Amino acid sequence: MKLPDDPALATATLDTPIGRLRLAATEAGLAAVLFANQKDIAFPKREGSAKARAHLDKAANALSRYFEGKLTDFAGLTLAAEGTAFQKSVWAALARIPFGETRSYADIARAIGNPKGMRAVGLANGKNPLPIIVPCHRVIGADGSLTGFGGGLPTKKWLLEFEGIETPSFV
Repeated sequence: MKLPDDPALATATLDTPIGRLRLAATEAGLAAVLFANQKDIAFPKREGSAKARAHLDKAANALSRYFEGKLTDFAGLTLAAEGTAFQKSVWAALARIPFGETRSYADIARAIGNPKGMRAVGLANGKNPLPIIVPCHRVIGADGSLTGFGGGLPTKKWLLEFEGIETPSFV
């Protein structure tokens, strides 16, 4: 993933219980949430336009409220994730997974009308540029196992347990 090449791009960092998150927004909306371990993604410090900054501030506030246990749904944010039509359909299905619940890759594949597309769903899930906001951490293996996550499996486990979901002890 790379950040949008947009002169209006605004960036910021947010300290959270799972480490420092890096946020980026354009005038169209929030474009990226990056974990501290994603050091391979260039992240320039940019003030950006007032409109991009407003999206950024709103997202930072929402994430802070989430980590305080005061927000369970990010529906009020304007999102501007770049991706293919298929990826966007997967991300839309992810966004519908309620707080405190999980789904398997097969569940997501069925939800988007592609019941045999579990691998493609997994790939799209892994390309989600807005983790936590678009809750890819809520997707687990069919056997209940924790599967790959951009922030690392300990972070995925923390997020799920924070939302009240029991996780395997071997992470």
